[in-house]
Amino acid sequence: MNMSSRQRTFMIITILILALFFIFNTLPLIKGVIFSFTNYKGYGAYDFVGIRNYADLFTDSRVGHSYLFTFKFAILATILINVISLILALALNAKIKFKSALRGLYFIPNILGALVIGYIFNYIFTYIIPALFHSESILANAKWAWIAVVIVCVWQSVAMTTIIYISGLQTVPSDVYEAGALDGATGWKQFRHLTLPLILPFVTTNMVLSLKNSLMVFDQIVALTQGGPAQSTESISFLIYNNGLSGGQFGFQSANAVLFFVVIVIFSTLQMKFLGGKEEQL
Repeated sequence: MNMSSRQRTFMIITILILALFFIFNTLPLIKGVIFSFTNYKGYGAYDFVGIRNYADLFTDSRVGHSYLFTFKFAILATILINVISLILALALNAKIKFKSALRGLYFIPNILGALVIGYIFNYIFTYIIPALFHSESILANAKWAWIAVVIVCVWQSVAMTTIIYISGLQTVPSDVYEAGALDGATGWKQFRHLTLPLILPFVTTNMVLSLKNSLMVFDQIVALTQGGPAQSTESISFLIYNNGLSGGQFGFQSANAVLFFVVIVIFSTLQMKFLGGKEEQL
């Protein structure tokens, strides 16, 4: 195959990929933005209502509650995911027996689908744990049901985050630790002054991805609580899906989706700017 033929092949593949991306990503996004300015119910005729949907978002108590729940959940989940993952990465990166087997074992949750894991934990929280402790299911408690969602999300998310931290730890030269040991840097001091500054770019990546994924929590809530009890675990994504597709609020929830997209972009940008500044200081 000569060079021109290869270039034509690459061009055709690129055009096909761009076309598929436009059809399944960009076009739905554009249509969603358009519908956010209408009173479309998901069927039938509709009228343009301007920015009324966006104004109503700030006065709707259910929307406000979903944002508060999602932020509370995302902040706690992000912290737990990164702390547990970093501890696991440090342990798995050390010289221990069966290290390769352990790396494969803890990665299993990331392979399974979120809905599958959610339904398994739903059974555990609903039947097994109450039977063992003679108590009601945590999923039936409006005050504590969100903790169950946190447990499941953290358990599944830790695997990929740990992989990234292990990759970061393997980039730290061994002679750095040897030089630090000569200056008395061991244990916590070694981690604080040597390891952490050198893996900070990986920390930034994990923090941004963890927060973004936690803000978009959906599958686990579908499998565990369906937003209940009493809408106590209704995340933004679940509210958009539930009321937008089956609640006759397609236009209103499209506006909610656009606002949510802007919120995620703002949070991710602020995270990267803040943590990027820390990297430059170090």
